[in-house]
Amino acid sequence: MLTLLRSRLFPRLSTRVSPRRSLAIVASLVASLTFIVPVALVLGATTIVSAESGLPRSESPEGAQLYFISPTDGATVSSPVVVRFGLGGMGVAPAGVEKGGTGHHHLVIDAELPKLDLPVPKSANYRHFGKGQTEVSLDLEPGKHTLQLILGDHLHIPHDPAVVSEQITIIVEDAS
Repeated sequence: MLTLLRSRLFPRLSTRVSPRRSLAIVASLVASLTFIVPVALVLGATTIVSAESGLPRSESPEGAQLYFISPTDGATVSSPVVVRFGLGGMGVAPAGVEKGGTGHHHLVIDAELPKLDLPVPKSANYRHFGKGQTEVSLDLEPGKHTLQLILGDHLHIPHDPAVVSEQITIIVEDAS
């Protein structure tokens, strides 16, 4: 039986490896699998690999919601604008901290949502709050602006399904 197993698992080595060494190799393989398989099952339960980008995406819990506490949609405000983020059904964790059911905020200003299977870009239109911040004071030019929130995981990749807020529009008054 051991010879058959050894020849199936290690066809090139079967003539050069003693039965005792083969048994040690098989035992080591089995021990490795008893560790790897449970870890893979746990990771598989919380991580999905995007078919398009090939990057891992963390699962979001059912019912998770992201919203603005302030300002409200249609509000007329003056600059600087204090924007407060709300999150329900999940927790906030800094970027780089991998913990199921958590993420950190990204604020989209006057732009469309980024691709949902790639890390959120970083620019003036895509602000990152990787330290776990839940509010920001923004200097915005007078005029009409759109704001939207998207939650990113420890790698700044949106969850699956993505946790995003409704897009709101605000009017910033001229200070003069």
